[in-house]
Amino acid sequence: VQLQASGGGLVQAGRSLRLSCAASGKTIGIFAIGWYRQAPGKQRELVAGFSSGDTTNYADSVKGRFTISRDYAKNAVTVYLQMNSLKPEDTAVYYCKADTNWGLGYWGQGTQVTVSS
Repeated sequence: VQLQASGGGLVQAGRSLRLSCAASGKTIGIFAIGWYRQAPGKQRELVAGFSSGDTTNYADSVKGRFTISRDYAKNAVTVYLQMNSLKPEDTAVYYCKADTNWGLGYWGQGTQVTVSS
């Protein structure tokens, strides 16, 4: 499984960004996929994700502001993270991750999101 993340950037507080994560390869084996982030000096944390089926999970800090969605294509899936009402504390490197049925997790390369006050 290969993951290609994009869409980060520098925005002012209150504005929006949309991140994309294009997954390719043996995507049929993916049972969970989502977005994580890591701010300087902090641990990586789950932001939003799909678990088995269509169940979605969100960090409390982003509920009501971020929305995760996905599109399927042949042997590929793209996961989006729509981020609205961004805050300076959302500043982090955002990573997508896919978990597979064969027990391996795959990470994308990360995309920087910087929110200025």
